[in-house]
Amino acid sequence: MLGYKRSVTKKLPILVARYAATLAAVCVITYFYTHTHRFNVTTVAFTFLLAILGSSALWGLGVSIFMSVAATLAYNYFFLPPTGTFTIADPQNWVALFFFLATAVLGSHLAARARRQAAEANRRRREVERLYRFSQRLLSAGNPIELLNAIPRQIVDTFEVGAAALFLADKQKVYRSGINLPQLDADSLKAIVVREDLQIDEERSVCFAPLRLGVRILGSMGISGPVLSRQSLEALGTLIAVAIERAYATELVGKTEATREGERLKSILLDAITHDIRTPLTSMKASVTTLLSNAKLDEGQRSELLNIIDEECDRLNRLVGEAGEMARLEAGDVRLQRQPHRVEELVLAALDTCKSGLGTRPIHVELKNPALTVNADMARAREVLVHLIENANLYSSPDEPITISAEEKEDFAFISVADHGPGIDDQEVGLIFDKFYRGKDQRFRVSGTGMGLPIAKAIVEAHGGTIGIVSQLGHGSVFTFSLPIVRGETERR
Repeated sequence: MLGYKRSVTKKLPILVARYAATLAAVCVITYFYTHTHRFNVTTVAFTFLLAILGSSALWGLGVSIFMSVAATLAYNYFFLPPTGTFTIADPQNWVALFFFLATAVLGSHLAARARRQAAEANRRRREVERLYRFSQRLLSAGNPIELLNAIPRQIVDTFEVGAAALFLADKQKVYRSGINLPQLDADSLKAIVVREDLQIDEERSVCFAPLRLGVRILGSMGISGPVLSRQSLEALGTLIAVAIERAYATELVGKTEATREGERLKSILLDAITHDIRTPLTSMKASVTTLLSNAKLDEGQRSELLNIIDEECDRLNRLVGEAGEMARLEAGDVRLQRQPHRVEELVLAALDTCKSGLGTRPIHVELKNPALTVNADMARAREVLVHLIENANLYSSPDEPITISAEEKEDFAFISVADHGPGIDDQEVGLIFDKFYRGKDQRFRVSGTGMGLPIAKAIVEAHGGTIGIVSQLGHGSVFTFSLPIVRGETERR
């Protein structure tokens, strides 16, 4: 009630000014025509009507009716004979005066109605625009908890209201934003869920709406401030209900996908353990059992069994080391010691590490710019290249060459390793950098842990680069990774 009185107090001077302006307009028109000797009473009437319609379009019906009455009195007193009195001698002038007043009032009513309709159309347009902006904001929300906390705040910001509250029936919890008003209490919100209908209280400037999704009621919302139309409230309730349901569905899909991915990784890990840990353990167990038996072994046989144990221990140690390294890389627990290094130096270091495994395989090195320098951790970058070279060596025939090339593109050096192996199917290309993944046709033919490429990918991304593959069945594969260039060092050299 206090707010209503304040509103009236603020509007009163404006209303007085408008009434005074219409009265002044009548006086000006009257003065003009009374001081003009050549005029027609019909012209005067139309001038008054035009002014009345203008005031109606600008300020509404009440002001225009006041102006109509004032104009009728002025028209009667100054222009209808006998002038100077409110008496009308000719009965026809009574008819003219009546129709003048009726036309003025009717015109004012029609103009005011058109003005109200235009104002209503503009209000609806603004509400539709706000609903659109609100729906766009709903799409940007993430998990359900973030969304539920954001919805009341977005209502306040988008629709410029004083406060907003959201109640969810399944959680029995209220989320708020803006001024904490007693009108938006939990009991009122719960009552809307039970009633399943809108409630608009214009006196208190409060409105409530259910969150309806088809025949289901997910909860309710309350808004304090400028009252929205029923259509906007219904649309707003539906938008919020759809957004909440979508967020829950997305979360459920994410959990399902995470569970499925976890099961897949468990299966892959079990497969890796079965084939990559059990095999060396079996060899070690057999060798140790033989050594501990009473079998008569010569020195050569004993040395061979000890070598088997040593090699299989190294294999197990490498497997555990790769798993630990992968965990550290994913956790960001590895600090890179970056320094300028020439790509040629990197390639030679990687080939020196792999020379024992490459044997007599031909290696082609094609460097367009031998002085090309990258900003990288030498040990880590060499590890990436070693993984790619060993991978190409394992999956291609011994007499087929491996080509190592490097070229400069923008601010990165792109280093490629190409082989002439069997290639990779398109369906497997997207999985090749996953942990423990090994090609479906190669996993039993070639030994390995399936962690070399994921480790290489993590190292390259830690440098700010990228890694990818282009492959064609029957023709081989090309792995390419990028490292940032040191411009000054390249130019100097």
